[in-house]
Amino acid sequence: MMTDRYLEYLSREHARLEDEIRLESKRPRPDEVLIARLKKLKLALKDQMQSWDSNHASSDRLTA
Repeated sequence: MMTDRYLEYLSREHARLEDEIRLESKRPRPDEVLIARLKKLKLALKDQMQSWDSNHASSDRLTA
């Protein structure tokens, strides 16, 4: 199902951003602006996943 693939993509992207934030944070002089930007993107992905999840759950209830 395409929506399942989309959720998997969002999850992978969320994990990738988490890794990027972790790596940047470990640098001797981390780029705080970059970290803030990555955290905003990560939060947006999390919101999209939660929104998709709740929409998908409600449509499952309607078809059950």
